[in-house]
Amino acid sequence: METKISSLSKEVTIGTGLPTILIGERINPAGKKSMAEALKAGDFEIVRTEAIAQTQAGADIIDVNTTIFGGDETSILPKAVKIAMETVDTPLCIDSANPAALEAALKIYKGKPLINSVTGEEKSLATVLPLVKKYNAAVIGLTQDDEGIPTNAERRVAIAHKIVERAEKSGISRDNIVIDCLALAIGANPVSGLLATETASRIKAELGVNITVAVSNISFGMPDRSLINFAFASAMISAGATCLIVDVAKLRPIVLASDLVMSYDKRARRYIDAFRELQKQQ
Repeated sequence: METKISSLSKEVTIGTGLPTILIGERINPAGKKSMAEALKAGDFEIVRTEAIAQTQAGADIIDVNTTIFGGDETSILPKAVKIAMETVDTPLCIDSANPAALEAALKIYKGKPLINSVTGEEKSLATVLPLVKKYNAAVIGLTQDDEGIPTNAERRVAIAHKIVERAEKSGISRDNIVIDCLALAIGANPVSGLLATETASRIKAELGVNITVAVSNISFGMPDRSLINFAFASAMISAGATCLIVDVAKLRPIVLASDLVMSYDKRARRYIDAFRELQKQQ
């Protein structure tokens, strides 16, 4: 199963047995007061700066999220997407729960984007899936529904089936669906990591679709978060995740090493190239 995402000049392939694709998470104002204030004020230089930094750090795809309390996302999101497109050739993941903002950004995107996201909620399925079809995009499906985020793998897998079935009925092929197994803070629920890996392995076996997760969610509220994120990223790759939403500058070395161990990096080319790049910088 291969999911292809592209910019105007660059294509990225997400797939089982291929190197893990890294989705840069840094263009997101959540918890970043200065970014939120800049975006609300119409200053998009921070988007340009982060797009460059993440691309240089090795991001394969860049997530663009401009959700701000009190902000006009329908206006802000397409402007941020436009700035990112003009700055780097890295394909984009357009991230919003607002269908109007999503469509405004999709209208100006050049290439095939990844949409983040649709859920198993009826309202989300009814509003987001038509946009995926209309703009020939791929989409991330979150394993939550009208009852919230399930606390067991059985329900999460069932929601994944629902999303895939509804998407296929809408004319969206399975290769254009990437399922997010949802990582919650391990500090609040000690089995969150196990739940995410179990969900990933079952979805991979039953549906064959590509799988993602926002890695840093697992460590929220814990000391030495990076260490937990490293362990979780490796565990998710082993469980079948094919792309990860991460702070690329911090997590890329761990992902490259995990890919090498899992034999997703043929002849260690990606790992060795990254090592040589690092040596040049020192």
